[in-house]
Amino acid sequence: MRPKKHETTRSGDLFRARLDQIINLKHELAQLADAIDWDWIDGEIAPLYSEKGRPGIETRFAVGLLLLKHIYGLSDEGVCERWVYDPYFQHFTGEEFFQHEFPHERSDLSHWRKRLGDKLELLLAESLRVAHESGALRTRDLKRVTVDTTVQPKNISFPTDAKLLHAAIKGLTRLAQKHGVRLRQSYARVAKRAAMMAGRYAHAKQFNRHHRELRLLRTRLGRIIRDIRRKIAGQPTLEEAFVTPLSRASQIRSQQQRQRGWKLYAFHAPEVECIGKGKASAPYEFGVKASIVTTNARAPGGQFVLHAKALPGNPYDGHTLRAVIEDTQKLTGCEIERAYVDKGYRGHDAQNPRRVFISGQKRGVFGVIKRELRRRSAIEPVIGHMKAEGHLGRCYLKGRAGDAANAILTAVGYNFRRILAWLRALLRLILIALLQAVAAQSVLNPAY
Repeated sequence: MRPKKHETTRSGDLFRARLDQIINLKHELAQLADAIDWDWIDGEIAPLYSEKGRPGIETRFAVGLLLLKHIYGLSDEGVCERWVYDPYFQHFTGEEFFQHEFPHERSDLSHWRKRLGDKLELLLAESLRVAHESGALRTRDLKRVTVDTTVQPKNISFPTDAKLLHAAIKGLTRLAQKHGVRLRQSYARVAKRAAMMAGRYAHAKQFNRHHRELRLLRTRLGRIIRDIRRKIAGQPTLEEAFVTPLSRASQIRSQQQRQRGWKLYAFHAPEVECIGKGKASAPYEFGVKASIVTTNARAPGGQFVLHAKALPGNPYDGHTLRAVIEDTQKLTGCEIERAYVDKGYRGHDAQNPRRVFISGQKRGVFGVIKRELRRRSAIEPVIGHMKAEGHLGRCYLKGRAGDAANAILTAVGYNFRRILAWLRALLRLILIALLQAVAAQSVLNPAY
């Protein structure tokens, strides 16, 4: 059922302290809470609820927690813990009185992310609207953009053959124990030692011994797979529970290190892809490709992210440009006049190819376009901040839906950090102006 609308009593309480009497209402987080249109967000996500059942959590509380998590780069547990002792966090989520206990479960954040799904782009649109209204972003900044792709790594260990085989053995053993399937032998200690020794032999370049340990792991994994299949034969419930883990384990057991084609890089995250971006420090990264669109010129509040999207399947950059430009125009409501990209977009399929400029291009590059093309590389520090201060550097959310949600919410958190910095700078300028006015008045009218 749709959540109840947030209401405030505006009255005092003898036993509880009002938040507006505790906090500084000129603080940038309090000003940001007043600038966000919570009613519009609530109206946009209303179709996601049915008309029956128990009322859901207030939209402002759940969405506010998601925003605070990505603004300050916290985990789900971290933002819930900080909410308890931070009155500014409580005011941002719509509380009227200071609360000493967290009123909901941490898992509610996961349920809300799944419920929002494609509607998460509304939060990105709202961040751009707030930036525009506060003066941090101008309309002309939306017409000339920079587009680039990066890798959003998944929260997995580096996938060596030994680690994958050991993870498959542990996963099948754990699942068999959960469903009461008694195995002939779990190979827990044997597999652990073999995986450890395989890594040591590879580091010492003793590859014959290394391959011997890998054969041992493959043999033990094959025994567990066959043992489970014998034990669950004729039991539809168990067969349904084991069909996916057994297929993943069989894939890991059969794949080789340098084989071509599709490979599995994590037992618990089959959506992980191996992506090479040509970096000397990290030749291969394991996660999903993400497209980022920023303003080309530096707006008064800095560079803002206009669009962010996960691109599963590791597509060629040039084949994604058309859809990315169209989605950005739909999100901002402003037609893009010029787009600046790197050489990875050569052979793109943009609708208006004459308005797309590639780094190193000479034809048609002069004057303002030449200066703007030199600013194309300014998107790199933006991506760096999204990875270092946000969650783009490592995705902890599950599945492809988690990859898509993490990319969008990281962009939202980055934009709101820029807005907070802008509001902080404005407040500083106002205070400096007031102090200068008071000092000038004291000079003109000295007190005797």
